[in-house]
Amino acid sequence: MTNPLPQMPVAISPLVKSIADNLTEGLYILDHNRTILFWNAAAERISGYKARDVVGHQCRDNILMHVDELGHRLCETLCPVAMCLTDGDRRKARVYLHHIDGHRVPVDVKVFPVHDDEGKIVAAVEVFSEVPDKKEMERRMFELEQALFVDFLTKIPNRAYGEQRLVASLAELSRYAWPFGVLMVDIDHFKRINDNHGHLAGDEVLRMVSATLSGGIRPFDLVSRWGGEEFLVVLSNVDNEKINLLGERLRALVQNSYKEVGGLRLGATVSIGGTLAKPDDTQETLLARADAAMYQSKSGGRNRVTINRI
Repeated sequence: MTNPLPQMPVAISPLVKSIADNLTEGLYILDHNRTILFWNAAAERISGYKARDVVGHQCRDNILMHVDELGHRLCETLCPVAMCLTDGDRRKARVYLHHIDGHRVPVDVKVFPVHDDEGKIVAAVEVFSEVPDKKEMERRMFELEQALFVDFLTKIPNRAYGEQRLVASLAELSRYAWPFGVLMVDIDHFKRINDNHGHLAGDEVLRMVSATLSGGIRPFDLVSRWGGEEFLVVLSNVDNEKINLLGERLRALVQNSYKEVGGLRLGATVSIGGTLAKPDDTQETLLARADAAMYQSKSGGRNRVTINRI
């Protein structure tokens, strides 16, 4: 016999529910045990999870599994909802939620408490929205698609667009001394995924990693599919420390992503090599240094970042 759903600590009228379902922001309500009691339509759209999938479950039950930009699992340590339910303080944070398709989605969250008539905290409300940079990226991707610069499988910029960005960045470095760097990202043991689970599963992993990389960069940076399971990331205005930090962010986010395929949970890790561009670089010399650093990550055990410092 199944357990009944928990009782709502506050009444939600049809009118209030209708208003909540017309919000552009995701909204959900959790009780003091962090059990999800209400899940609006925007939460379904942003996360991919339907209300029937999450209501009655705790938020940490392998559903959203929020992580920060370093891959730390907030449900286990620094959950804004748990802290709000404890001290009653409002919270704001940028986190990366787990989408039902496997990738990580950057969202801004706001959490506030719900009190009963006696002032006791009985629930918390979390409102989350896609970051403005993400919406701008989606607009830019539409424009790229019209220009045939989008990879058919992963829906991110393809190699042709990545090469154009690389040429433009080298010209800007030479003319204006605008610094930039590149990361070469390769999925670890990708052939093993294809061999063990089939090419359709491999395609799903490619899409998952592509979406996670795209969600982890800044709005003025670029991720393109370079070929096979390899990606090129072009990072503007970085130094040795910043390029390493951004590389570690991408590595951690991919490591903490997974895709459900045929009842199996498929994850992946990536090996990353990076370098800053020099004024006398060509595309070939710059990518050769990044490639060499990436292979150092591979030979060093994979799932790591190596920066060729200049």
